[in-house]
Amino acid sequence: MKIIKRKWKPEEADLWTKEDAIAIIISPISYALLMIGLALSCFLLIEGFIILGLGIISTWFLHWVIDPKLKAISQEYEKKQKDFLKHLDKIIKWRENE
Repeated sequence: MKIIKRKWKPEEADLWTKEDAIAIIISPISYALLMIGLALSCFLLIEGFIILGLGIISTWFLHWVIDPKLKAISQEYEKKQKDFLKHLDKIIKWRENE
């Protein structure tokens, strides 16, 4: 069993899972690291470049964890939106024919 699930069905992806908890914990940390690292890097401090590198790595890991889930949800919503627009188009055409 894998620690991080990478393949999602839309129904599964809509539920809260450990991947969401990981994203909730990592996202503020990674963005803080990016902010602090960039500020310190502007002063050409070695610590700043190290922190910035850690921020980049943690941001990549954040997207690696949560992106498959977001894509699954997004595809489902796009499908629902397309069906709704087709239904709405039928209603509009029906009213125009009256």
